[in-house]
Amino acid sequence: MKRALFFGSFNPIHIGHLIIAQSVLNLGDSDQVEFVLSPQNPFKTSNELLPLENRLNFLETSIKDHSQFSVNTIEFELPIPSFTSTTLSELKLRFPNDTFSLIMGSDTLAALPNWKSPETILQHDIYVYPRPGEHLQPYQEHKNIIELKSSMLDISATEIRNLLNTGKSVKYLVRDEIIEDLTRLF
Repeated sequence: MKRALFFGSFNPIHIGHLIIAQSVLNLGDSDQVEFVLSPQNPFKTSNELLPLENRLNFLETSIKDHSQFSVNTIEFELPIPSFTSTTLSELKLRFPNDTFSLIMGSDTLAALPNWKSPETILQHDIYVYPRPGEHLQPYQEHKNIIELKSSMLDISATEIRNLLNTGKSVKYLVRDEIIEDLTRLF
């Protein structure tokens, strides 16, 4: 099976994430997109994150009607903070016959040199979606970097949290099914 891994805190998941995942599937190179929920990203503090159980619920609810989307909770079993290279190694051990690619934003790709074992990550195809003001440097010519060219929306989880904190609507930014529960957290 060809599995595209979309790592993230999904704090919360939003329509932009879903569009990106569908764009990767539309390329025809992957059988499914797995949203790998990270309990604790090493670059974020825990007080920035919504409770893990809420993030998991919002993620499951947001993708439940798409047969090629799934939630992967492998990082719940691994040491915290979560490192992508460690997760990839564990997935290869558990699923030796599967191939894995990654999905990330150009802002994340630019920070890859600061990650644990970036050379391990670069052994996989990486689908990169553009983020405003970011480019594919320093990996623009890398053989495993695939730039997504489809329509993207400039939506961020930070923007959604800011809207909720000020009592504003997030309709059309997140799935309707999670708006009420998400609003209660703010």
